[in-house]
Amino acid sequence: MSNKKCRPSEPEAMRDKAEAMMRERTAQSQAQRTVLSPEETQRTLHELQVHQIELEMQNEALQQAQAELEISRTRYFELYDRAPVGYCTLSEQGLILEANLTAGTLLNRDCNTLVETPICHFILQEDQALFDQLWKQLFETGKPQEDELRLVKLDGTDFWAHLTASHSRTEDGTSLCLMVLNDISEHKRAEAEIHHLAHYDMLTHLPNRRLFQDRLSQAMAGSQRSGVHGALVFMDIDNFKTLNDTRGHDVGDQLLVTIGQRLLDCVREGDTVARLGGDEFVVMLEDLSEEIEEAALLAGQVGEKIRLTLACPYEIESGEHHHTASLGIAMFRGHEKSVETLLKHADLAMYNAKDNGRNAVHFFDPAMQTNLDERTLLETELRSALALDQLALHYQAQIDSDGQVLGAEMLLRWSHPTRGMILPDNFIPMAEATGLILPIGHWVLKVACRQIAAWSSNATTSKLQLAVNISAQEFRQLGFVTYIRQLLEETGANPERLKLELTEGMVLDDVAGSIKRMQALKELGIGFALDDFGTGYSSLSYLTRLPLETLKIDSSFVFNLPDSHEDAVITQTIISMARSLGLKVIAEGVETEAQRAFLPSHHCHVYQGFLFSRPVPLEEFESYCRAS
Repeated sequence: MSNKKCRPSEPEAMRDKAEAMMRERTAQSQAQRTVLSPEETQRTLHELQVHQIELEMQNEALQQAQAELEISRTRYFELYDRAPVGYCTLSEQGLILEANLTAGTLLNRDCNTLVETPICHFILQEDQALFDQLWKQLFETGKPQEDELRLVKLDGTDFWAHLTASHSRTEDGTSLCLMVLNDISEHKRAEAEIHHLAHYDMLTHLPNRRLFQDRLSQAMAGSQRSGVHGALVFMDIDNFKTLNDTRGHDVGDQLLVTIGQRLLDCVREGDTVARLGGDEFVVMLEDLSEEIEEAALLAGQVGEKIRLTLACPYEIESGEHHHTASLGIAMFRGHEKSVETLLKHADLAMYNAKDNGRNAVHFFDPAMQTNLDERTLLETELRSALALDQLALHYQAQIDSDGQVLGAEMLLRWSHPTRGMILPDNFIPMAEATGLILPIGHWVLKVACRQIAAWSSNATTSKLQLAVNISAQEFRQLGFVTYIRQLLEETGANPERLKLELTEGMVLDDVAGSIKRMQALKELGIGFALDDFGTGYSSLSYLTRLPLETLKIDSSFVFNLPDSHEDAVITQTIISMARSLGLKVIAEGVETEAQRAFLPSHHCHVYQGFLFSRPVPLEEFESYCRAS
């Protein structure tokens, strides 16, 4: 409110005039008292009475005006405090100087306690940057600003509010902000519901065709930038119409809801599962691999996982139901195909699966389909390989500079009845992906312990050490230490003859957990070698913390020795690092005399490679030991 003197109202002016006239007449009468006639005296008295009446009327009007003003003032403050929106006056520093009752109610605070509180205390952290921008624009431009953001109540809950901020100044030039707060939570909920109805399937609450096509378009643009392949997995429920016709649409709807839930469980959080309509679903897999073969392999694995998951029995109100699905996969990267073309390709691949017996996964690209079939068959055969005694262990000797056999590394082979001998690179990744590595790994450890126990009674082999490669899944498996302890007790193997080979990557994924397990195994007498050293982080910071005995120089560094200066420097560095930590060193992949000559001259005295012996069956290895 302004501090300037207010202009007098009309009743006040009339009263001032009347009082002035009375004073003037009184002065005149005093000056002329001696000369006034009776008539003049009577007239003067009459005028005075009239003025008195006028003054009384003016005073009554003034009192009435004051009463009406007070009523208006009371009404104003009632309307201000109880307005349907919150009003706040803030300083340029963001302190609340005044707030009405509604503002206090919105923020779940007494409005008096809001005074001198920074407004930022009530802005949700995620929206703070948005509010800061609004505040900056308000005081820089002086123009009204508005936005929608979330405010936080005293109890920690938040709500959506529409903020309108206007700039103002006091008489002394101080900047103020006049802010209006309007709760729009219901509007936001309605807006979200409308969006959900427009973009999501009403039955399964999965994205519908419209939203899916939008996400697919975005994913294609993302893959264009990254160069990473993605895939569409299009599926249709086999014989779904028969279920609807015989059991009713209610049962069919329950089945569709359950299928949607199962699909979500089969994919990663960032992948999209959508229902296109009827019994058609589609899954979009993003960020698979830059290599098309690997991306297709991963997509095929997910497709097979979905197929098996959907084939499990369904418990619905009317009883147990069995249903399968036919799936078609189409790969994408960038905008090589349009959204419509990509969906069509996946759809065609799905119908191809239906035409070939249903309950199957087919790729749109015939070459990819051949690869998937090959892998699926190989995986099926691998599952039975252990039971059929097709897995075999070969032994590759580890030799010192004097030609003495110190031990061997056990290497797995798959003796396939039709494919011949399959090397581990062609089936170990599959075993790891499917979880088969765990039973295979347990079998390898059991054979190793039995072999150590068998060698202990022979003078030629009693001091040999046997190294076993351990997979990440094995090493992290709960009860791994207990399993090895039991194996040692059952077989009577000397734990000091068993060496477990770990890779840098599996150790660094969980350094603290790895150290704990390694310490427990070391207390049993087991030693550790770090395999393929030099291909990973190769840092002293973690090497000093691990209870290692040996570093194995990766064959990729040995291959070009002594001609490659770079590989020579790396090899010498690894050897020096190991010696400084008191660790032994084994060079892998030694195949030439030149390599053998280089290594001992730089203080590496244990070797493994074709120069000495290829991986061979047990009998050949034992013969090699006797000959050495």
